[in-house]
Amino acid sequence: MVERVQKNSSYLGGKSTSGTSTRVRDTNCTSGMCPICVRECPMLCEISLAAFRGRESLYPDTKQYGKSTASALKDYGLDWSHFNIQSSLVGAEGVDPNSDLAVFPNVGIDTNVGGIPLRLPILIGAYGSTDVARVNWEGLAKGSAISGIILTIGENVCGMDSDAKFTSGKVTHSKELSSRIETFRELWDGKNGEMAVQTNVEDQRLGVDIYALSKLEVNLIERKWGQGAKAIGGEVRVNNLDKALMLKKRGYFVIPDPEDKAVQDSFKRGVFDTFERHSRVGMPDEEAFLEDIDQLREQGAKYVSLKTGAYRPSAVAFAMKLASAAKIDFVTFDGAGGGTGMSPVPMMDEMSTPTVYLETQVLKCANILRSKGRHVPDLVMAGGFVEESSIFKSLAMSNFGQGPYVKAVLFGRSPLTAVMKSSYYLELASKGNLPKSFVDRYSKTPDKFFYCSSELKERYGARFKEIPWEAIGLYNYLHERVGVGLQQLMAGARKWKLSLLSRSDLIALSERASKVTGIPLPEESEVDLIDRILS
Repeated sequence: MVERVQKNSSYLGGKSTSGTSTRVRDTNCTSGMCPICVRECPMLCEISLAAFRGRESLYPDTKQYGKSTASALKDYGLDWSHFNIQSSLVGAEGVDPNSDLAVFPNVGIDTNVGGIPLRLPILIGAYGSTDVARVNWEGLAKGSAISGIILTIGENVCGMDSDAKFTSGKVTHSKELSSRIETFRELWDGKNGEMAVQTNVEDQRLGVDIYALSKLEVNLIERKWGQGAKAIGGEVRVNNLDKALMLKKRGYFVIPDPEDKAVQDSFKRGVFDTFERHSRVGMPDEEAFLEDIDQLREQGAKYVSLKTGAYRPSAVAFAMKLASAAKIDFVTFDGAGGGTGMSPVPMMDEMSTPTVYLETQVLKCANILRSKGRHVPDLVMAGGFVEESSIFKSLAMSNFGQGPYVKAVLFGRSPLTAVMKSSYYLELASKGNLPKSFVDRYSKTPDKFFYCSSELKERYGARFKEIPWEAIGLYNYLHERVGVGLQQLMAGARKWKLSLLSRSDLIALSERASKVTGIPLPEESEVDLIDRILS
């Protein structure tokens, strides 16, 4: 089997996302098809998959739904790798310029987002009604809690809860939502980080926000207008006819129609094995939105945030205008394009603004608002963030002299990877099936191959047994890799506080990167300082 990866092609005849491949490697650079397409081809390409499965071929491999995440394959021509961090030699900012003090473990990487203190400049989410979130929730929730960050429960959790109770169309009890919140709170210190509940159009109709605030004592409600992976509302797969019928009765769009007798027959015969459940798309209105935010605060919301997608520049300006007018605590802008498993593959690749381009648009709006003396909400960027250098660059790029507008970034897919991989290796360990190379290097028992286990055992004492190993895996990833890596980069730039990161700490490595962001090329950086120093 030949898997072709050519990021610059707008259409690929074979994609690992959908489990397809082409017969030959040298495919047509425009269409992605094999130059010679033959009848006897044994491969399943994008076109042949569509011939057999139709609409299913739009989505990531359906057999992996609930056990995977997905992302775009396209090269957008500009990403965080097109910038480098300027290292410094003389002095130190945020700490005494003393070699005994100016060491990287002393770098402060704590932050504050919308009034919420975080031990790391990271949010996680939003993980909603998808199975991959539900199955891995304990590791995600407890790992986030001990890491001291914000974890967001995504859309449609109550609507998808088969055991949820409703009165006059409004939710009055949801075991699933309640359980997710309580799992986080079991190990939360009550100060650093927070649990957010995200709400879309369906959630608002079902009264999820009111239920979360009044019954579950949630502090942070996030309104959702979209995400970078798609602009058509939340989607999941449902492999049970009764549940598909239930969801339709609750007001969701379910495709194909589970009430249709022909559809039911096809499902029972195995022609298809999952229904699609779709959410409605929000249609924000300025007056209604401002009233909505006022009502949320009246109902007890201590913090209100907005999650929006990578829409066109005018939509970015619209979102910033309303967030400013409503005095939203923080706004998350999500660049193209990945999600938790069911975003249409063509949409992930071909629609929405990639992250670096998006941040420049958001920052332009923030500068305009500030110049007019209007409220500028804290900003969070999302879209492909998985490691420390991108965090540094995103925050630094947003500081025009009065501190970074971007206070943190949001991780989406990677925390799930950390938890899922931990879970899988724990399963292998319990069966004695760990790879020999892994055992030889890291041992065969979790207390040894999870690096931070001793540190956490010392911190939590008898409560250590309440922390699942999957949560420790997430903590390792966030604190010991991303956190320590960020401290090292900041120390190299001689910045000991996140608030000190600035645009002067970056250089652009391409003409496009410089043109889009205004960050100078290496040959343009600090030219005046060279003359001044040597004069």
